[in-house]
Amino acid sequence: MAFPNIFSADATSAMVDRIQKLTPDTQPQWGKMNVSQMLAHCCVTYQYVYEPQKFKKPNFLMSWVLKKFVKESVCNEVPYKKNTGTAPDFIIKDERDFNTEKQRLISFITKAQQDGASFFEGKESHSFGKLTLQEWNNMFYKHLDHHLSQFGV
Repeated sequence: MAFPNIFSADATSAMVDRIQKLTPDTQPQWGKMNVSQMLAHCCVTYQYVYEPQKFKKPNFLMSWVLKKFVKESVCNEVPYKKNTGTAPDFIIKDERDFNTEKQRLISFITKAQQDGASFFEGKESHSFGKLTLQEWNNMFYKHLDHHLSQFGV
């Protein structure tokens, strides 16, 4: 199953439209995060690209483990199952401002779309080494789709 091209204006617009349907009171259909935490959680994938200084790079052993055992499940075209675990950087425990996180996520999605294919093709990821454009697309799209579905949009 191929995911929509998150780098296209149409797919980006559709994703932003889904985000716009969320409210501070939107409840999850599963999981522990509230809607503001979910938005902040979704920003982390983009922060790895645009704000890498905020995160410690994995050491050699962890990098090998991530590339060997995690990359495939994150970058393939198989949707995530409900209640799957996540990396420590993605765990958001504190309260977040809904409007701030919503705008931050929309800005990241829009920036990635504007940067486009040439920016991402072969770009080094924080955790998985160099990724193809398709792997970047799958990682971005399925993560967003998973969590927006979690919140019913």
